[in-house]
Amino acid sequence: MADQPVSPVPVAPAGLSRRAQRFIETEGIRVRRQDFRRHRDAWLKHGIPAAEIERVTAFQDRWGGLALPPAPFYEGGPRVLDADCPEEVPAEGWSFPAGDCRVSMAYSFVIGPDGAFGIDAYRWSPLHASTDGWVESLALAAHARRWATTVTRVTRKAVDALDLGEFEPVPEVQGVTDSWWRGKDSLIAVYRGEAVGLDAPQCLEAHIYGGLDEWGLYGG
Repeated sequence: MADQPVSPVPVAPAGLSRRAQRFIETEGIRVRRQDFRRHRDAWLKHGIPAAEIERVTAFQDRWGGLALPPAPFYEGGPRVLDADCPEEVPAEGWSFPAGDCRVSMAYSFVIGPDGAFGIDAYRWSPLHASTDGWVESLALAAHARRWATTVTRVTRKAVDALDLGEFEPVPEVQGVTDSWWRGKDSLIAVYRGEAVGLDAPQCLEAHIYGGLDEWGLYGG
């Protein structure tokens, strides 16, 4: 049976912030996605557990084929969110690709054994506790860039020197290695994934979005 036509206008999955929903539906594009249900029997014969096949299928149903604007770090993130065949790493468990890189990179984007979205370099580095968190972080970055009066980039030791005492973590991004922080009139994004995953402290970076009003700080 022929695949059904795909509308290029995405519908945001349930459970996201209104900010992320708007971001997906106004900035995203939906392209054709693979349906891995047709590979189920072959994958089972190759020893892939049924539970892992279900994880891949659930990811595809929620995120597969969604192209979003580039992230402000990680050379833009995956070009299109799209899964592929799960693989087992003995020390970590089963994981599967989250989408191809936009440019040649020293790592790949992966969904880990516990569902975290991260990068697989010299070591597995979970960036956000789920793909929802990654998408929320993209939406927040786009929103902050639009409304901030200043954007400051800091790197290396200056990142660890940031005083976050009066800031609160932004919960919807589900930060693990990476994190977002909300202050009285600013937002701070901290990108530690490359520094950790590549054992490269020189890659540590933070972006400070200043001069934000209430809408700029939250935006839905």
